[in-house]
Amino acid sequence: MNLYESIKNKKEKVSLIGLGYVGMPIAVVFAKKVDVIGFDINKAKIDLYKSGIDPTKEVGDEAIKNTTVEFTSDEIRLREAKFHIVAVPTPVNKDHTPDLTPVKSASKTLGRNLTKGSVVVYESTVYPGVTEDVCVPILEKESGLKCGVDFKVGYSPERINPGDKVHRLETITKIVSGIDEETLDIVAKVYELVVEAGVHRAESIKVAEAAKVIENSQRDINIAFMNELSIIFNKMEIDTQAVLKAAGTKWNFLEFHPGLVGGHCIGVDPYYLTYKAEQMGYHSQIILSGRKINDDMGKYVAESTVKKMIKANKQINGSKVAIFGVTFKENCPDVRNTKVIDIINELEEYGIEVKIADPVADKEDLWQGYRIVLCKAEEITDIDAIIFAVPHEEFKTIKLEDLKKMFRKNINADLMGEVAATVEPGDDIESNSYVLIDVKGMFNRETAENMGFLYWRL
Repeated sequence: MNLYESIKNKKEKVSLIGLGYVGMPIAVVFAKKVDVIGFDINKAKIDLYKSGIDPTKEVGDEAIKNTTVEFTSDEIRLREAKFHIVAVPTPVNKDHTPDLTPVKSASKTLGRNLTKGSVVVYESTVYPGVTEDVCVPILEKESGLKCGVDFKVGYSPERINPGDKVHRLETITKIVSGIDEETLDIVAKVYELVVEAGVHRAESIKVAEAAKVIENSQRDINIAFMNELSIIFNKMEIDTQAVLKAAGTKWNFLEFHPGLVGGHCIGVDPYYLTYKAEQMGYHSQIILSGRKINDDMGKYVAESTVKKMIKANKQINGSKVAIFGVTFKENCPDVRNTKVIDIINELEEYGIEVKIADPVADKEDLWQGYRIVLCKAEEITDIDAIIFAVPHEEFKTIKLEDLKKMFRKNINADLMGEVAATVEPGDDIESNSYVLIDVKGMFNRETAENMGFLYWRL
């Protein structure tokens, strides 16, 4: 009986190393068919899972309560499994070079507990060569075993889209690869147990690694093009979304939109590819140009906000701005590498006080990573400008009338001479002082402008 049959018949177990936004949903899906050990070094996170709480909101509390995954922070338990899936983050350092610390650490932990006959599959996004040139030597050193003889390795890049309830592990074609044909067959069949969309057998591990890293690089470049168009059209005083709506009527026009590109995928993966290219003596031109545009968009939004505030006769130093949404994308609690932070930092450089509301964001991660404390929307008052940075579902019930109540009551300086004599104490004169920055276009521009908002969007 080979390893696939043993796993299918529950004579051997599958382990998941890393139970974040990617690893945990994989563990839960596999547990519907096979025995699964879910390992993470974060004991607090494991305790939450054991309590039936899903902090990632990827599968929900009910699924966590009902899953058969054996959650643990005890690495010794990994010895009970023969098929290991490593799904840890692969971030970048401040200088945009790959930070392989998590994947190296996971390899050491697994290596200490690796048994003969095991298959190790990496899902973390890396540049071509990391699995065989970086991870395998660590596994061999820690275990004392020989790769290709005592254990095998494969690579199957994660394609889970955090916050997306449609495109899930089961519904996305899975790329699989192995160090040899036998391993490839085992890896393919194990994933076919849960992936309804089927698998694509890549020619080699390096091909699979390269395929993953270019998926997000392609998306990054396309969004960068949209962001550049937005900058150009704003200078021309043309509505970018209106332009894209018109251009989108052509059958082969690609549907991309301007926005903030953060998170641990699109905003990071291109740097892995350009890093490896530099090592090979090639300096990326298109990829890095796109990265620079996208990395600067937070600052651009902040500067555009300040310009609108000046136009509305707001005093900048000492003013207050409310930001709705701080996660890296809508309907997802993940705040890692969120570009909303760039907006906040830039506004604070101008001496602006920033209030942030986000009912979805992970409060603990927000404090640990950025020292930010959230406030509730109803607590926001005396504001000089509002920025809707992330279009969470929870925000879609907010009406423009509700926003007006949050603004500071003031009289437009231009009107002072004409109306001062007629103003009674406590009166509020509506003027074009309601500065609304609608990054993703949640509200209708025409409606907002007709209601007196000084409106701007990408």
